Amino acid sequence: MINVRRLAGRWGVLCLLVAVGWLPVGCKTGSAGSGYGGTPDPSGKQLASVSPIAGTNDSIDLFHVGDSVTIEYSDMPVPYTPRDEKIKEDGTLTLLEGKTFTAAGKTRTQLEREVRDYYVPNYYLKMTVSIRQQKETQFYYVRGEVKAPGRQIYISRISLLRAIGSAGDFTDFARKSAVQLIHADGTTTKLNAKKLLKKPALDPEILPGDTVYVPRRGPIY
Repeated sequence: MINVRRLAGRWGVLCLLVAVGWLPVGCKTGSAGSGYGGTPDPSGKQLASVSPIAGTNDSIDLFHVGDSVTIEYSDMPVPYTPRDEKIKEDGTLTLLEGKTFTAAGKTRTQLEREVRDYYVPNYYLKMTVSIRQQKETQFYYVRGEVKAPGRQIYISRISLLRAIGSAGDFTDFARKSAVQLIHADGTTTKLNAKKLLKKPALDPEILPGDTVYVPRRGPIY
């Protein structure tokens, strides 16, 4: 027969261990170093996922030598007309009262804060400074057998097939299997647009200054 008293005693000990937390029960989700939904590697470090073309917000724009900037001052007793300046070879800008600031290598927020902190309250009780980088218009080119060949404005990241679409798409005489991507440095890559349509992940990115050339199909006899 089953010894009821002994069995009850064992269950009592188990219940006591669970109650005080000495006996692990159930499953824990995640592990050390797993973060929020990421995949941990054997060392316990978080492996970040990277999106190929999407998201450029993680990069910070810095000022560089040769950049053209527009400087505006406001909230001052005397109005100032916005000034266009270029960052000098030594990376500096010369502003009000002949003060020179190092601009190259700094973000817009950093430079604006530094300029304001210098002038307020030493020279002015109040001042708002805005220093904007002037973005030059950039282009890429689509030529050959497309419906609207010519220069296209580079607005944001774009793939080869989308660049062809921006030029009206292929004509009926286009040789889609031999599209040429000519980079600004002169290197050329031949691509089969038919395969790219089936595998969009292989569709290469177009950069400013690049040229997409679509040749004409030969005569069919």
